[in-house]
Amino acid sequence: MKNTLKSLIPTPLWNLARDAVITARHLPELPAAYLHPWRKESMDALGELKDKYKGERCFIIGNGPSLRDTDVSKLKGEYTFGMNRIYLAFEEWGFQTSFLASVNDLVIEQCVDDFLALDMPRFFSWRSRKYFQPSTSNPPNFLYTTYDGIKFAHDARYRLWEGATVTNVCLQLAYHMGFEQAILIGVDHSFKSKGEANKTVTSDGDDPNHFDPRYFGKGFRWQLPDLDMSEVAYAMARINYEQDGREILDATIGGKLTIFIKVDYDSLF
Repeated sequence: MKNTLKSLIPTPLWNLARDAVITARHLPELPAAYLHPWRKESMDALGELKDKYKGERCFIIGNGPSLRDTDVSKLKGEYTFGMNRIYLAFEEWGFQTSFLASVNDLVIEQCVDDFLALDMPRFFSWRSRKYFQPSTSNPPNFLYTTYDGIKFAHDARYRLWEGATVTNVCLQLAYHMGFEQAILIGVDHSFKSKGEANKTVTSDGDDPNHFDPRYFGKGFRWQLPDLDMSEVAYAMARINYEQDGREILDATIGGKLTIFIKVDYDSLF
């Protein structure tokens, strides 16, 4: 029935109705999401970043084991997005990423002190504000991210669909900032740990799924990936970039993702 209705209603009207339903569903949380001082400050900061890097390229660095086979030193001086616990590699690399994003509640809850110690622009889900003290002197940028409402956002000041992966959030941030080319590395799109998507598990030893065994090490609580949903998000990101004359490239060494154009990492320098 839904597909039949959709075929009869013009796309702009269908999208408007869909967004209205999503907005209604989130009405109870919207005042704080847009009027709280932290969110207002974040929206101002995001406004300053809108199209700031127009025409530039950036690298979105995943956390897969392939990073160990990637000469990340080539990225020193490039614009880079790091995600979650990428900071574990900063000392070895000799530099830190330009930006950092994390939207998973479990990751933020367990790593909030590490995140606060970083000094680059940081982006976290609005849900995670409960893990930050009101006295925080340098609060991060809070994004209003949601699990539902499939949509690629062109303006990160407003609602962002997570798409089951923080990589998708970074793709939307990069678009918001005006980057013409976003290049993925370390996005292996494969996990040795298997199980029900989004199920919360506790690691019982070294982490085999990321570049560092400490990443989700023993005792760390995390959620199993939803690779199928992330592919939906990636496909949508590709379409939106291409419609605006931009591109997303995948330079991950040995990666399993097939959504984006594959390029040789070393050929980019």
